[in-house]
Formats: sequence, structure tokens, C-alpha cells
Amino acid sequence: MAADLINRKQADRGILNLSDAAESVASNFANATLEDHLRYLIALLAIAGTVVSVLALRVHYSTESAPCSINEKWDCGIVNHSIYAEIRGVPVAAIGIAGYLLIAVLAMLRRRGLLLVAVLIGMAFALYLTNIEAKVLGVWCVYCVISQGIIAALLLLSIGWVVWQAMRRSPN
Repeated sequence: MAADLINRKQADRGILNLSDAAESVASNFANATLEDHLRYLIALLAIAGTVVSVLALRVHYSTESAPCSINEKWDCGIVNHSIYAEIRGVPVAAIGIAGYLLIAVLAMLRRRGLLLVAVLIGMAFALYLTNIEAKVLGVWCVYCVISQGIIAALLLLSIGWVVWQAMRRSPN
């Protein structure tokens, strides 16, 4: 009884017991539908893309040697300081941050159609930038390649989600 009173007082003050919080998350995840798992995965990948874009933006504004300067073919600093690293004064990495955050929000709101459009635009933009790295600069950015992989995975998951939803709604 005393433990219940303490737990209620802690809950009233907003203090969470870590094991209770973990148990609650695990329970919610276990009870989630396949659609919920898919949208959480899409949102998680979008957050990973945001982190990668933040790292690229950090390189863009840094004057120090890039942490991913591996050799003459792999150098984030060269890519992120090139004339192609900005569009009308806005760093490409900042556009990536905004895009990935939009994708995460659309996934959590279950806006599958808009999500697919946003991911398709992101994929087209990433392919454009990859082409610049390959054919114009001749140098690759590790963060950009990771971002390319993330947006490709997001595209496959988004297409899968839209197709799965359409199949669920169609009469047999």
C-alpha cells in the first residue's frame, strides 16, 4: 500500500520509474499493428536521416578537417564545401534535415500518399546529388552515401505501405 502511494505521488509529480516506462513501451510495441510497426520504422529511419544530415551540415559550416576525410575519393569536406553544397544560399544538408523531419511527421500521421510523394522527391534529389558526386566532383561523401541508402530504404518501405494498404482495401 505504501509503495502504491509513493508510485501515485511520483506519477502525480511526473516522475517515471524507468522500468515501468520500458514495460509500457514494450507493451505498446507488442500490441501495435503491422501498420504501426511500419510507420515507426519509417519514422525511425527518417530520424536517422536527420542525424546524418545534421552531421553533414556540421561539416558544411566547419573550417576544420572533415571527420570523414578518408582519401582522395572519399572526403565529405570537399563535397560539403563545393558550389553544389548550397541551393540559393541554403545548405543541401539543411534541406535534407527539413525533408527527413517532414517524412517522419507524415509517417506518424499515417499520411501514406503524401509520405510517398515526399520520399519520391527526396529520392530524386538524392540521385541528383549522387550524380554530381560521381560525375562532376569525382569525390564521395560518406554522410551523403548513408543518406542515399536511408532514402532508398524509405522509398521501398513507403511503396510497400501504400501497396499493402491498397491490397487491404480492395475486395477479393
